Amino acid sequence: MKTTLEELLAFRAVVDSGSITAAADQLGQTVSGISRALGRLEKKLGTTLLRRTTRRLELTEEGATFLARTRAILDAMEEAEEELAARRQAPAGLLRVNAASPFMLHAIVPRLPEFSQLYPKIQLELNTDELNVDLLAQRTDIAIRIGPLRDSTLHARPLCSSRLRVLASPAYLEKHGKPKRVADLASHALIGNSQLPTLNQWPLRGPQGDSYPATLAFSASSGETMRHLALAGVGIVCLADFMTEVDRARGDLVQVLTRDTVEVRQAVNAVYYRNTALSSRITAFLDFMAARLADQ
Repeated sequence: MKTTLEELLAFRAVVDSGSITAAADQLGQTVSGISRALGRLEKKLGTTLLRRTTRRLELTEEGATFLARTRAILDAMEEAEEELAARRQAPAGLLRVNAASPFMLHAIVPRLPEFSQLYPKIQLELNTDELNVDLLAQRTDIAIRIGPLRDSTLHARPLCSSRLRVLASPAYLEKHGKPKRVADLASHALIGNSQLPTLNQWPLRGPQGDSYPATLAFSASSGETMRHLALAGVGIVCLADFMTEVDRARGDLVQVLTRDTVEVRQAVNAVYYRNTALSSRITAFLDFMAARLADQ
């Protein structure tokens, strides 16, 4: 027969209050009810937890050991109840979110009308940076980071992953021709990132393996600028699906070298400091975005 919550509560209350009578008053039960709960608990455990004298109750060595476990169990249950109670309350307050401008514009902003309808009491402050920001210095609650994480002081919540593709506009391809193999890129204008050289290693099979080092004709610090350069027909670009989904659906950008493309996906994580307690508004935002971005 397993120990019950009622028995654990009775045991803790007796120890904390110093007597069965005081524990009964504390828990709103009868003295006989508390006494029977203690008796059942000791019988199930096969040991004496409390020595009863005419003046006081004293923990046995086994009782002291079991009390520590009892407190941990009851504390965990109370914490879980408090967390659920907080979730039932309407999340409210200021929430500062930081992301690179492409992710903010293409993945977050289009979903905010629904988020605001669900959580009208959360006030959002949206900031964009192309490079990783210092969360404390920028007073940021949540930062969205794309790619490998290096800061061990941060908690990370995976939101989605997004595939990389090599793309060009139909106007560019009509004027300059469509590359038929990876080596053909040497005669094309390539668009890349000026601040993150790793993004200029394109996921293409070639003599160098499964990564092609793009030689750039145009570069920009923002993926959004790179996207607009490609839409303007100035060159070929490698971008993540989250920022080109609409462009590809409309035919404004088309994939090239499809058969030579290696499937590489960029991880998208929401990060916050390890010493940050998750408020209900942070939890609400993370749960909402993770659900909406799951199909990325």
